[in-house]
Amino acid sequence: MDTAPERRALAGRLTASGVLRQDSPWRSAVEAVPRELFLHPGVFLPVDGGRWQPVTALGTPPEEWTQIVYRDESLATQLDGHLTADAADAPVTGVPTSSSTTPTTVVDMLEQLDVADGHTVLEIGTGTGYSTGLMCQRLGEDNVTTVEVDPQVAARADAALEAAGHSTWTVTGDGLLGHPARAPYDRVIATCAVRRVPYTWIRQTKPGGIVLATVGSWPYGTGLAKVTVNDDGFAEGRIIGRSSFMHARAQALVPLAGDLSARTAYADTERPAKIPPVLLNEWMPAFLAQLTAPGAQFVRAMVGDGTRILYLFDAERESFAAFTEDASGWTVRQGGPVALWDAVEETLTAWQDAGSPDIANVRLHITEQAHTYWIGDRQSLRWEHRLI
Repeated sequence: MDTAPERRALAGRLTASGVLRQDSPWRSAVEAVPRELFLHPGVFLPVDGGRWQPVTALGTPPEEWTQIVYRDESLATQLDGHLTADAADAPVTGVPTSSSTTPTTVVDMLEQLDVADGHTVLEIGTGTGYSTGLMCQRLGEDNVTTVEVDPQVAARADAALEAAGHSTWTVTGDGLLGHPARAPYDRVIATCAVRRVPYTWIRQTKPGGIVLATVGSWPYGTGLAKVTVNDDGFAEGRIIGRSSFMHARAQALVPLAGDLSARTAYADTERPAKIPPVLLNEWMPAFLAQLTAPGAQFVRAMVGDGTRILYLFDAERESFAAFTEDASGWTVRQGGPVALWDAVEETLTAWQDAGSPDIANVRLHITEQAHTYWIGDRQSLRWEHRLI
């Protein structure tokens, strides 16, 4: 089935929404690259009960399949690190481990990359290969290098790129290490989230080059960092907005195991919470909490009587904060060598006192030794994460 009309319609919608800039060179790439090639053998669509319905290209009427392919949604293409849609014949449970990101997100990031003709790009996280295909169409296949950690995902992406007419450099490996063999690059773009921007990416980028990556350790409350590499090997920029991607597999948080109530049975302190922990359900407070306690996990739980319990755990620092709510508000119990909620509360209070600035006000400086984040000139809104 010829999908040229759908591709033109997609480009039109992206232009009308402001994602594609007027007269953008990316428009012709969107119109030329068939997204359906990158979704074989199929996708998983969410259904009730946290399950996933497998939908395959061969088992779906062409008009219905095309409608799925070109709607502006993220489409899961792999569950639990191995399961693809052609291997399931009924709804299944699982955790998405590879997907095709929404065209809006993909194209917006490519626009933010500020490429020019002749630029070389390193992509971290090939995934389905659709964004790789757009870059090959825009810049030429010899100027694009893409790294994917999952061999099966990489093989499918490489086959899709070949079908689209692009024999690019598809590398199977740990993208956190970049790909020094073809460095230096004019641009580096990550389609996975990282806890911090690896300095290897900075080192493999030309002076004046740009690195674009989603930073943060939680599934939400993450920010899109855009930094420019200086002649001295440092990089500086800012968080340009919200962003949400699957995490690099080597950095993905491992779900906490065991009885959480037992892990928090003995606390050093107990007091009323000055700031309700449910504030961490909001994007910017969650981002600030991660800057303050980068090793922590925010966990929601419910006991048998329906009582909500929220937790902050930092396994590396063997510390926790446990929150319970009653008619008078929230109580926090803290244990371990680090008073996690004291630190987070101090940050959130300073942020509120500063007028609750948006995530786009966060600046970032990267060296080989540290990542430093700050907002404005306030010393209380500054975070330094030492690397060595």
